[in-house]
Amino acid sequence: MEGRYPYVYVDGIYLKRNWGGEYENVAILVAIGVTEDGYREVIGAAEGMKEDSASWQEFLKSLRERGLEGVQLVVGDKCLGLLESVNAVYPEAKYQRCTVHFYRNMFSVTPRAKMPEVAAMLKAIHAQESKEAAREKAKAVASRLRAMKLKAAAEKLENGIEETLTYMDFPRTHRIKLRTNNVIERLNREIKRRTRVVGTFPDGNSALMLVCARLRHVAGTQWGTKRYMCMKCLEEYLVDPCSYVAG
Repeated sequence: MEGRYPYVYVDGIYLKRNWGGEYENVAILVAIGVTEDGYREVIGAAEGMKEDSASWQEFLKSLRERGLEGVQLVVGDKCLGLLESVNAVYPEAKYQRCTVHFYRNMFSVTPRAKMPEVAAMLKAIHAQESKEAAREKAKAVASRLRAMKLKAAAEKLENGIEETLTYMDFPRTHRIKLRTNNVIERLNREIKRRTRVVGTFPDGNSALMLVCARLRHVAGTQWGTKRYMCMKCLEEYLVDPCSYVAG
């Protein structure tokens, strides 16, 4: 890789493989980078066996060895060991937890009848203009959840909300594309659509080869040739972050 990639999105996709007559899951780890010119590139894919700390750290190290530099923010889910791996390999980078995955995690301890109300409260947090305002809103929502007898949801909110607010440290025009992992989720859906035809794979390498083939196909379409972000405001942010953080 050449050049710098300020934003990196990472995720894992599970496929089925036949191992010694038994079927098991294999995780393919995928990374997408946004270049200094604002274009998206698939910058890496590897078999991870499972989404654990060792797999993520090895994957991120391989990206660094291939020249991945200038990372300001890594966007991903709350995968086991991902945050620790990002801190170890790219200590200068910040981490943003995907808000969509965070909402799903909150809904896992929310009764179905109360989900619409809880969803509205969570969206209100991330609709705030600044990180300070979002933190205050989160405190109010946590109190409301406890009043609704949703103690587990309140605790999840208090323990995880800070990781979902990192995108507010970056230019306002970029925030809507930094708060979620949707850019890579769309690729995953395309991969699953193609691999569903195959069913199970004889080994992890064959699964990885098919995933890479689909990634190359998608990257060669408008997905990879259309500018995803205007990066000039990020340059200004790096020179004077306070003007963006405060605003």
